[in-house]
Amino acid sequence: MAIGMNWLPAPLHRAVLRLAQPVRLRIWGLLRREVRGCNVLAFDAEGRVLLVRHSYHEPTRWLLPGGGLTRGEDPAATGVRELAEETGCVLQGSVWFSTDLRRMPGGWINRIEIVTGQAHGEPRADGREIAEAAFFALDALPPTTGAVVHAAIELWHGRRTSEGWRASEG
Repeated sequence: MAIGMNWLPAPLHRAVLRLAQPVRLRIWGLLRREVRGCNVLAFDAEGRVLLVRHSYHEPTRWLLPGGGLTRGEDPAATGVRELAEETGCVLQGSVWFSTDLRRMPGGWINRIEIVTGQAHGEPRADGREIAEAAFFALDALPPTTGAVVHAAIELWHGRRTSEGWRASEG
């Protein structure tokens, strides 16, 4: 959503995002829309996961970086793009590993493609869409970590265990 509005001053941009989000969700519900997005489980060299706090959507919760897929866009490519846009980090070895399908309050469906890979660089919030970005050890996630983060980590852990992945490999 932030693309195309970077010409606005950051405080105004954040205000527009906060106002537009409930409208967008309502429209999706009325249309019974299926929205396809991407979440990124990005790990640093120490195996910590990168989480973000949005400025407009559930601003008290720590969530996974991510965003919408454009028509025909590969989820692994979306993960690389979204991580760079939201945190300034580079995602290497990006690979899709699961889909999380959720019926949302309001009647729309959220199809989340989950991507993993190794993050390089120091995360920085863009000051517009993202208020804060930081790495966290898997056993020391903030208490306000969203349930979708825990669900994605469980999916990743189950897949990683069955396929012999290491955290540093994604």
